[in-house]
Amino acid sequence: MRAGLRSTWLRWVFGALLLSALAAALVGRVAERRARADLVASLEADARLRQVLLASEIARFRLLPVALADDRDVVAAVRGVDGAAQALNVKLSALATSTGASVIYVIGRDGRAVSASNWADRQSFVGKDYTFRRYYRDAMRAGSGMQFALGTVSHRPGLYLSRRTAEGGVLIVKLEFDGIEQEWRAAGGLTFVTDRAGVVLISSRPQWRFAATLPIAPAIAAAVRADSGAASLRPRPFAMVGDAIRLNGERRLLQHVQTEPDAAGWRVHLAMPLQPAVGGVVRGSAIAAAIATLALLAMVWGLRERSRRRAIRTSELEAAVADRTRLLRDEMEERAAAEARAAELREGLRQANRLAALGQITASVAHETAQPVAAIRNYVAAARQLLARGDTRQVDDNLGAIARLTDRIGLVTAELRGFARKGSGTIGPVPLADIVDGARLILKERLSEVDFSAPPIPPDLLVVAGRVRLEQVLVNLLQNALEALDGRPDPAIAVEVRVDGDIVSLVVADNGPGIDPTVAERMFTPFVTSRPNGLGLGLVIAQDIMTDLGGTLRLLPSERGARFEAKLLRAS
Repeated sequence: MRAGLRSTWLRWVFGALLLSALAAALVGRVAERRARADLVASLEADARLRQVLLASEIARFRLLPVALADDRDVVAAVRGVDGAAQALNVKLSALATSTGASVIYVIGRDGRAVSASNWADRQSFVGKDYTFRRYYRDAMRAGSGMQFALGTVSHRPGLYLSRRTAEGGVLIVKLEFDGIEQEWRAAGGLTFVTDRAGVVLISSRPQWRFAATLPIAPAIAAAVRADSGAASLRPRPFAMVGDAIRLNGERRLLQHVQTEPDAAGWRVHLAMPLQPAVGGVVRGSAIAAAIATLALLAMVWGLRERSRRRAIRTSELEAAVADRTRLLRDEMEERAAAEARAAELREGLRQANRLAALGQITASVAHETAQPVAAIRNYVAAARQLLARGDTRQVDDNLGAIARLTDRIGLVTAELRGFARKGSGTIGPVPLADIVDGARLILKERLSEVDFSAPPIPPDLLVVAGRVRLEQVLVNLLQNALEALDGRPDPAIAVEVRVDGDIVSLVVADNGPGIDPTVAERMFTPFVTSRPNGLGLGLVIAQDIMTDLGGTLRLLPSERGARFEAKLLRAS
């Protein structure tokens, strides 16, 4: 009898262990898939953020060669005008310091540098021959070029952006990525950028630069070395295991690749440790499944034993079940707390990456939304006073104006995202009256301080434009007029509308001091301004917007004050 009970008990134990092992394996497999999917989603999001950070850094410098290509100091230096090269040296040095560029230099017609931001350094570029550089040849052939290479003088890697100038010269801006690499290291994981050939160009591990991550034919390797200036290509610093990479023969990292659309086929790679993120979840889930299975089987065993020996084992079985249940609950609570802490850490990392990327576009958003925010602040202040007087109708009108201004801020941010993707926004028929009303809404408080007049505009007068962008042009012109009238005893601004066939002219005139003739000749040139605190970019941006809309922006002759005319196509 006792031998039979012992045999039955051993069969139950063996079966319980087998079932618990199968349950642990099954649950572990499911948990591994879910944890891996969560890690892949997190990798994709983080890789996109790091790709945006890289793209925004490059985009900051793309317009600099375009803006300087036709600069009169650049043209004079290329022509060889006496003293022009030294004047341009000083100018380029100041621009490099203010923009954060590694170096800015201009190559003359003979292929030698005539001016450089590092003209005062011992390793100055002035006089050096750069005809062998691809970015120089591409700019001479196609008007612009881009090349990632080691500096021949500094021996530091960087991205060279070139642009052909008037008179046959070439202007180059070099961008180095030390700051981005440092931010990537601080964010965690391994981040590196490869070109089309699979050669590492930028990395959170600087020793990986110019390492080949893919098999490269000897001819292609030789071309890469010649183009980049690297003496040799390093071997791949890691091994591939499926979609993961292995470091030092042991450590595995899951990898995600994000294509960089604006940098000649560059790809951003992000790798995060696989084992800490997935292994802990798998182990915890498997242990929990095994414990749950064992607990269930133990309960079944207990029920069987209780039915057979109810009289003598009731209290003991109840105590055993209660104890096992408590242990299981405690372990599940600990695992839930651990998962919550891990989620907080992942969210913190994602937030840090989002803040790093958003830091690059904060200046643009602040510039475009400053006026609507100021107008909202004024409407809120007025609404408080009206509410104190009980004028609820006027308070409701103010709230409606605030709603329209917030809609405008949303449109502005949408336009900024379109600009980051090199998009020009939607262009189509727009009521001109809405444009004038929107500008008056934004500048309501400041326009109330002057004698402002505008003709009634028919609601069916439509022009071909984008609402936010055309409104931006009108706000810029009115803002300039308001600043010109500051301190005058009789300030006045007038908006005029003229229709001539398919052309609609919108004129903004003031009775201020007018435009200085020396400034008027170059007022649509970047960085030219008559105000001490001006950037010299407002009218340049406004003119570019009008060009994109198929219109023009110009300064009209005026005996008194300033008159700006914006011409648009009438929408049929």
